[in-house]
Amino acid sequence: MKYMLIMRADDEAYASMGDADFTEMLETMGRFNDQMIRAGVLLAAEGLEDPAESVVVDYSSDPPVVTDGPYGETKELFGGFYILNVSSKEEAVEWAKRSPMTGRGFKTEIRRVTTIDEFPQDNEWIRRERAWREATGQL
Repeated sequence: MKYMLIMRADDEAYASMGDADFTEMLETMGRFNDQMIRAGVLLAAEGLEDPAESVVVDYSSDPPVVTDGPYGETKELFGGFYILNVSSKEEAVEWAKRSPMTGRGFKTEIRRVTTIDEFPQDNEWIRRERAWREATGQL
């Protein structure tokens, strides 16, 4: 089963990262990533650019309105993610508990990633997506 570990932090936590030694942070995260690679569970891992550089597309009107992001009411921001292939939610939780991004203001949300096999296989759009996934080696 695939699980996404969504790395979140509040403003205070992001501010504390500004004081961290970047080389040391890369070393710490690299060791954690290497553990998951060696365990054979890591499928993807990415960080996201500063939220001040984002835009938000709001669909509550027609046409949609595009504004500078992030959402104004956001207390925590999504800063990056891991996608793991593990046997259970409990295993995903155990990996999240080992993350070096810890301390006040840091959180990890864990959500199962649904697969194409969970959708009606007789649907034209599911068949097209399955063919695309097979052609690109993603299935």
